[in-house]
Amino acid sequence: MLIRPRRARTTPAMRRLTRELEVRPSQLILPAFVRDGLTEPVDIPSMPGVQQHSLDSLAALASAVADAGLGGIMLFGVPDEADKDATGSCGIRADGILNRGLARVRAEVGDATVVMADTCLDEFTDHGHCGVLTSDGRIDNDATVERYVQMAVSQADAGAHVVGPSGMMDGQVAAIRAGLDDAGHTDVSILAYSAKYASAFFGPFRDAVGSSLQGDRRTYQQDPANRREGVRETELDIAEGADTVMVKPAGYYLDVLADVAALSPVPVAAYQVSGEYAMIEAAAERGWVDRERIIAESLTSIVRAGADMVLTYWALSAPAYLAASYE
Repeated sequence: MLIRPRRARTTPAMRRLTRELEVRPSQLILPAFVRDGLTEPVDIPSMPGVQQHSLDSLAALASAVADAGLGGIMLFGVPDEADKDATGSCGIRADGILNRGLARVRAEVGDATVVMADTCLDEFTDHGHCGVLTSDGRIDNDATVERYVQMAVSQADAGAHVVGPSGMMDGQVAAIRAGLDDAGHTDVSILAYSAKYASAFFGPFRDAVGSSLQGDRRTYQQDPANRREGVRETELDIAEGADTVMVKPAGYYLDVLADVAALSPVPVAAYQVSGEYAMIEAAAERGWVDRERIIAESLTSIVRAGADMVLTYWALSAPAYLAASYE
């Protein structure tokens, strides 16, 4: 007897009936950049359609995120160069641009969407690394974790529902959990960047945040060749109290994402990073790919691999593309 699986694909209605998953707007999180000193948004050349925001335009963007029913908005701060120092102190201060952005967004949207904060020092250090350096230029893991705790508490004070430690320091999740609890922020969640790789796909992001990076981050971010290490790092973060774990980048690490999803008792996020975004936008601009279909397919593949939520720069526009792809 000839088996005919194509019977499940004969019409749009049949395909809708037999479809295994559909990506919901509530699964999408919009990364957003707030830059000190702006009065109007500024385009990011390497990320067409993405902008650095003023406080006013950021508030409007957050309102759009809430109105669209998205899962949340993740904020990154872009300070003045003069405010950067060796320890990233402007990322911790209440009057720093990221904490002012968090306060403004929370005042705008309240609990209508989830307000998230990137908990890392790289945007705020004059050397561009994710933490405090020793005298010989290495990352001091434990001194950096102390700064992350201060940063997470300041972000919670500013109104963040979720803090996102992304620096890949050992022990960061447990320390931040203890620091938040001691400060009375027992309801603030931790989204742990658990499997974050030293990826070339982060390039446009460094343009977006005005990175001052000197050297690279291979001593603390993961080797792209390592799959099992992503699982090990995730298990450690779960044991330390992470409420959500994340794989970054997403699209080129679907094997790691599937491994993490298979073992995780907590929700799993994936970050469709700036390089993934820029490559699709560049190819679409040249007419080489169908932009809307490839955006929808890329997001579907990330969720199919096991992500419960996706950080994507297309979060506001993607629901329409996804809906069209399901016809």
